[in-house]
Amino acid sequence: MVVWISTRRKIPIALTIAGSDSGGGAGIEADLKTFAAIGVHGTVAITAITAQNTHSITKVQNVDPEIVREQIRVVVEDMGVDAAKTGMLHTSEIIEAVVNEIKKYSFPVVVDPVMIAKSGAPLLEPEAMETFLQKMVPLATVLTPNKPEAEKLVGMKIRNHEDAKKAAKKISEIGCKAVVIKGGHMEAEHSIDILYYNDNFYEFKSERIETKTTHGTGCCFSAAIAGYLAKGLDIPSAVYKAKILVYHAIKYGLPVGKGHGPVNPLAMLYRESEKYSVLKELWEAYKKLKNIKGIWKHVPETRMNFVYSIPEPTEIMDVAGFPGRITVIDEEIIALSKPDFGASRHMARVVIVASKFDPSIRAALNIGYSRELIDRAKKVGLLVGSFSRTEEPLEIKMREGATLPWGVKHVVKKLGRVPDIIYDEGDVGKEPMIRILGRDPEDIIVKLRRLLEKE
Repeated sequence: MVVWISTRRKIPIALTIAGSDSGGGAGIEADLKTFAAIGVHGTVAITAITAQNTHSITKVQNVDPEIVREQIRVVVEDMGVDAAKTGMLHTSEIIEAVVNEIKKYSFPVVVDPVMIAKSGAPLLEPEAMETFLQKMVPLATVLTPNKPEAEKLVGMKIRNHEDAKKAAKKISEIGCKAVVIKGGHMEAEHSIDILYYNDNFYEFKSERIETKTTHGTGCCFSAAIAGYLAKGLDIPSAVYKAKILVYHAIKYGLPVGKGHGPVNPLAMLYRESEKYSVLKELWEAYKKLKNIKGIWKHVPETRMNFVYSIPEPTEIMDVAGFPGRITVIDEEIIALSKPDFGASRHMARVVIVASKFDPSIRAALNIGYSRELIDRAKKVGLLVGSFSRTEEPLEIKMREGATLPWGVKHVVKKLGRVPDIIYDEGDVGKEPMIRILGRDPEDIIVKLRRLLEKE
């Protein structure tokens, strides 16, 4: 057997110095998944073994400080480390062992000041707090406290955005290079992380997600920063990319256990890998579409688009369509280009909204309207819904791209589910249209053939 080994570039290596979570949601388990998602090789120095699940920690067994120190040493001496992060350090002895070892090296260190678990269990002994402040914090390239941790570090209440900025600057005076105060615990419409670095403030905003799948959020965030630093990014860029990764990890978290389910650091990787299959299936379905007899007669004046999304689409770039749409030349339908993500706006919005009501709906195709086709659709057992553009509220009519989302919601509310077909009879300057919705492109082809089988 021949084993191929790439020698073209050095593989970035990140080290996590943290506790083990038997539930697989936080600690080194979350860190290693995050490193893998970013594309760096993850190594570990385990500081403690915890017996925990999604709602509690029942036992903690600290690892001998010399074993912790030796784990760091052997990894660095053999493989080298491009960046490290620390998580649960628990005792003064473990903190001192970690500090004494990493002071020998020059790699950046992201310090997550893990103090209390989401379940409420203490992860840093009270007497270790002073050691952590005096010895660990000054070694941090980036310190990543949440609101309660930042309040403990500086002894002040953080009530708002400006307080968070003051706290970040005050924490930096302890000696760390950069501070990120995470916005997850702040009461605000959006989650805003505040980075203080080189006398400048940077803000990273994301939609606030209401979910219980948040176990391991802090571990994932600090590991992501370390991973991106290992790949050579500067601090603001590493924090920015970590914010995006964590947003998706929370949004597509894993609903397991009876408490707070774990985040999913691999979510972005899974979604990216899904894109290849989406493009391939859409192109194969287009070839079948071309072979449907007389299909060219049903291409509307504004042309046709055939779209397919990755699971749970939230934006137009999650939906693949045909750039320039599908047109007719000499009684044959022709795609001007192969499918790509972000190539459709109108039909993409139909899928995005429909999938919020029924996550299995990921594909759609528009064809020209005729009363005969609607009657036939009902006869062959397809569920049909419609909306009238004359009933469209003025504020919707005036907003670009708002009509179809409004129309889909209107139909679903009326029918109680997402139908197979949504149509409208047009308006001044608006062509009447039929839209076929389905689970995937093949489902669309099956429904279209049922609709056209008697032609």
